[in-house]
Amino acid sequence: METRTAAATLTDRQRDVLEATLDLIVKGQRPLSMIAVARAASCSKETLYRWFGDRDGLLTATVRWQAAKVRGVDLPNGPIDAGFLNEALTRFAADWLRVLSSSTSVALNRLAIAEAGSETLDLGAIVLRNGPEEMARRIAPLFAAARASGLLRYAQEDEAFSTFFGLVVKDLQVRMLLGETQNAMIDIDGTAKSAADRFMVLYGPEPNGDRG
Repeated sequence: METRTAAATLTDRQRDVLEATLDLIVKGQRPLSMIAVARAASCSKETLYRWFGDRDGLLTATVRWQAAKVRGVDLPNGPIDAGFLNEALTRFAADWLRVLSSSTSVALNRLAIAEAGSETLDLGAIVLRNGPEEMARRIAPLFAAARASGLLRYAQEDEAFSTFFGLVVKDLQVRMLLGETQNAMIDIDGTAKSAADRFMVLYGPEPNGDRG
């Protein structure tokens, strides 16, 4: 079921609950039950059910809360220029990499893999729907504005996003799931800037194949 609370409308107390849930996930709490979360967050199980509906709703809200740490793009009125686009892509990519490379996101992905095939919960679908798919929805207005301003050329938005995803994330998640430490991993700012630059070369106004 869908969570009853959106990240933007969460109260401070609800945010505390979600942070407590993330902390339990990082610590490897199994099973991650409503009782365990209520105890860790110092609230009643009934309160959790009232706020989030059930365990699926709590986990959906938790994943959304983690994804909300990637900031959206505030667009100006009217057309945008290449400098604005490059800066916005770079900042978005850097935010995304910082969230993905955190111990919290790694723990969420590991839990999703561990619970794959569960008859009662598809955490993988929750992570996918509120992770990469949410990132695509969040950056879609920037892509549309850039296309309208003649800065990006693509036929299919999902194909353009998949390319951006690949340039930003590369094999990061696999490496972290296999235990590579964060400090030895990547230069976040440099990787984000390179991804933005390469994306604009591939999809910019200069012809790079027929993208429509």
